[in-house]
Amino acid sequence: MSDALHDLLTRHVEAGTMPGAVATIGAQCEPVAIGLAAPGGMPLRTDAIFRIQSMTKAITAVAALRLVQDGVIALDDPVATWLPELAEPRVLVRPDAPLEDSRPARRPITVRHLLTNQSGYGMMTTDTPLRQAMVDAGVEAGAEPVDRGAQDWLNALAALPLAFDPGDGWRYHHSFGLLGILLGRVTDRSTQDVLDATVFTPAGMTDTGFAVPLDQAHRLPAAFRHGADGLEQSEPAGAGFYVAPTPFDVSHSELVSTIADYHAFLRALLDGRLIGPDLRDKLRRDQIQSAAKASDSFFPGFWENNGWGYGVSVVTDGAHRGRFGWSGGLGTDFFVDPDGTICIVMTQVEMDERIFALLGELQGLSGS
Repeated sequence: MSDALHDLLTRHVEAGTMPGAVATIGAQCEPVAIGLAAPGGMPLRTDAIFRIQSMTKAITAVAALRLVQDGVIALDDPVATWLPELAEPRVLVRPDAPLEDSRPARRPITVRHLLTNQSGYGMMTTDTPLRQAMVDAGVEAGAEPVDRGAQDWLNALAALPLAFDPGDGWRYHHSFGLLGILLGRVTDRSTQDVLDATVFTPAGMTDTGFAVPLDQAHRLPAAFRHGADGLEQSEPAGAGFYVAPTPFDVSHSELVSTIADYHAFLRALLDGRLIGPDLRDKLRRDQIQSAAKASDSFFPGFWENNGWGYGVSVVTDGAHRGRFGWSGGLGTDFFVDPDGTICIVMTQVEMDERIFALLGELQGLSGS
């Protein structure tokens, strides 16, 4: 299988999908690095530190579940206990309604709603007044780093109505920014400290955090997107938002990590070193009721063979049933099969049809 992985990555590097990639597949972490850190640059190293973007969600979910396991919080606790900004949410009468056509929410937002993307906050996939309001407020999700601190982001989001009553629908992304802030509020510590205690230290993750230490900045490659004339740099190598110190409170933001660290995280999750088997199995089981799986809640066809657990997608039917995993917006991805096979790939190219093609082929390498 390693030969197939090598051939797949080489083919996509030669086709210009990405300058280079680091990947591993199997029960053990045996990373291969193919290509360059940047066009015309140095070879990409297996210990490169990547912006993992939405692969952060699985880590944040496990940290929250660790607090649930320890009795610090419960899945059905209202988050307004610690996030009073969300104490009185209002809900649009329908997702495409004008913002003024809203009413009080029928139930509070809970920890479970954040873990399952069912808080009522999230990406709007069609052109609606709420989507435009999110753009105007600067809280629309995108590939760029967050541009304000956690409190300002929370205030801006809380001023907007929900697209649906908590628990009644599904919208991607923003619930996990809220969950990141919640981790710090619940424990009266920084979110980084909570992640260190609940995930990073027990799993042995030494290169994961909200920013790369300055003395390790040389390990952070540039990020790119495909433009009309080929790859265009979107974030610099060894500099920018993800190099310490962080410019503001980034509790709602996303992490940097290495392929070795992320594999260690997944191995510790499977081995029961982070959370017990009951919560682990709930994490990788579909938690979304059929009525909430609206066809316009995410990209077309997502719900056909997929569900959502706690911080990860779950394959619910077909050849890979029982697989769980997720991607990051700068061309990173992982999945875990029921037999313990772990596959991780890390590039630094913004998601587009070329990267999706790479990830689709990668999903077919394992036969579980």
